[in-house]
Amino acid sequence: MDKNKTSVSQYLLYRLQEFGSKHMFGVCGDFLLGFINQIYKSPVTMINCCNELNAGYAADGYARINGLGAVTTTFTVGELSAINAIAGSYAEQVPVVMIAGSPELRHARANKMLHHTLGDYSIAREMFRKITVACERLDDPLHAPQQIDMALSRCLYYKKPIYFELPADMVTAKCAKPGKFLSIVKTSNPDALAEALSESLHLLKQAKKPIIILGMEIIRHGLQDIVKKFIEKSGFPYCTFVTGKTTLSEDHPQFIGCYKGGWSREYVAEVVDSSDCILLLGGFFIDSDTGGFTAHLEKSKLIQANFEQTNIKNHTYSEIMLSDYIKGLTKAVSAGKLPSGLIPAKTALKDQSKVKVTSGKKLTVKHFFKRVASFLNEEDIVIAEVGDCLYSMAGTLLPKNTTFISQSFYNSIGYTVGAALGTSFSKKRRTILFVGDGSFQLTAQEISTMLRYDLKPIIFLLNNQGYAIERAIHDGPYNDLQPWRYHLIPQALGGEAGINVHTEGELESALKVAENAKKLTFIEINVDKYDFGDTLRLAGSAMAESSKNSYD
Repeated sequence: MDKNKTSVSQYLLYRLQEFGSKHMFGVCGDFLLGFINQIYKSPVTMINCCNELNAGYAADGYARINGLGAVTTTFTVGELSAINAIAGSYAEQVPVVMIAGSPELRHARANKMLHHTLGDYSIAREMFRKITVACERLDDPLHAPQQIDMALSRCLYYKKPIYFELPADMVTAKCAKPGKFLSIVKTSNPDALAEALSESLHLLKQAKKPIIILGMEIIRHGLQDIVKKFIEKSGFPYCTFVTGKTTLSEDHPQFIGCYKGGWSREYVAEVVDSSDCILLLGGFFIDSDTGGFTAHLEKSKLIQANFEQTNIKNHTYSEIMLSDYIKGLTKAVSAGKLPSGLIPAKTALKDQSKVKVTSGKKLTVKHFFKRVASFLNEEDIVIAEVGDCLYSMAGTLLPKNTTFISQSFYNSIGYTVGAALGTSFSKKRRTILFVGDGSFQLTAQEISTMLRYDLKPIIFLLNNQGYAIERAIHDGPYNDLQPWRYHLIPQALGGEAGINVHTEGELESALKVAENAKKLTFIEINVDKYDFGDTLRLAGSAMAESSKNSYD
């Protein structure tokens, strides 16, 4: 055997492991069998999921913690099941590698009407092309290494998904061994950067009440350390969008809270809305970040710096890297102090965990989320499903070095169960999942996979008897669900029964069990179906008002 050769599949698996993806999520299928066998011969661990959608969600959650995630499925029927997960990763800027095992090339070239195909073998691949930054068919071992490296470089640079179609007869086809990986490196246009910095610094120097808002790109591109240096040198207060929550530890003395436009805590909204210069770093005007577009972020006082472009009022500066821009600001800004009278979130919310417990009192959403705040520990991975779980946790001050994960932009319900599977492989950190009963019914079966691999997440299922987020907008029979005995699901899937909680006293007992648990812990939290958190109630009213004519 040529020592300078490897196989196409082993080349791909080597690169995945090189950049942090030591686990592969997926569901087997006949066109994928050869590749699956190669995974078992490699250092990458195959995680067999219950369905492809959940596998994609797991790869997304895994990527948010480890830097890169990977999912593999069989041709068409499998990959189209996973396509929604990949779309979510694309929207939320998460680097995930999608690998679809396809029929041998001789079948494709003859256009044979094989099972799992649509007649035209390119349909699924072309669908993925719209939601990836590279879409490659590995049909030539001579060029496969270059295709893999090019696609991966784009995935890692843009922090967005890529797609590989791997024909069955290419799995063991010989190709060159991996050499030095060439990452994409871009530098800012020096003239554009200088002009943008000059204009920005002029506005910041003039401002009497500047404020910094951090968005998702700071986390995705690993810019936390450099943005922290700028914040601390400037002395400016800062907040985050929901998509940027836990960009920095929330006990930071300059952090005032999570900004959600008109859905924000009153003090946070007041500080942002009264600012005369808003520096938005790595953020976008997403409805869920801006309180349904109720944010008062007028262009006349806005500096918006994104990954490769900065906008200042009506001026656009292209070819500016966000990292260069923040470093430039840090170097040039005058050292400042925290404004007098500013109330950091750690001061404003210091009493969030002081909860009076009445043993037999029926549990409410407000009591649950206030009480659970003190249950969280430093370094936890906190995952919140769309709905009351997301809205309530967004306003909760999280402990130092917590990682907060939610699909708060794409909003695909059920995402978090799969994501929690992915994050649970970071076994030195606790994964704590907050999920509603409606979302859980979409992806519940992945509890089985957690049990299979002896993972130990703590799962709080908020049972409000249906789709509370939809009830908050407009109620109807379509918001009702078949009532499951949720706490018994782990037992039905081969584990042990969970804990069923109805009262404040029962919650205390359940938390004690969870605190010392050395296995998957499932706690069903039962509340009234019209018991909404304050932010969900606000959001529901706003969404109902904006669409009221469509409900007639």
